[in-house]
Amino acid sequence: MKPGDVLHLTRAAGPQFVRPVFVRLIKIRAEPCAYHGWTWLDGYRLDEKGNAVARRELYVLKEGVRVVSSHPITTTREAGGSAPRSKL
Repeated sequence: MKPGDVLHLTRAAGPQFVRPVFVRLIKIRAEPCAYHGWTWLDGYRLDEKGNAVARRELYVLKEGVRVVSSHPITTTREAGGSAPRSKL
């Protein structure tokens, strides 16, 4: 795992993930954990389009974390569409 990775967190990563979530990793905290195999992560919870919707501090079992992408999730443009333009 490294910053920028998209993680899929399910009950395998901790009992708090009754509903699986996708998170874009910001950092793995360096502070020691009370239990072997567990760690603190900082990240952004992603919606179904891959947009960051909330910053989260997560305590997870490392073995249960699944890296699904080493690149941020991006949405694709519809065929024939033009690139989005920013409004000034």
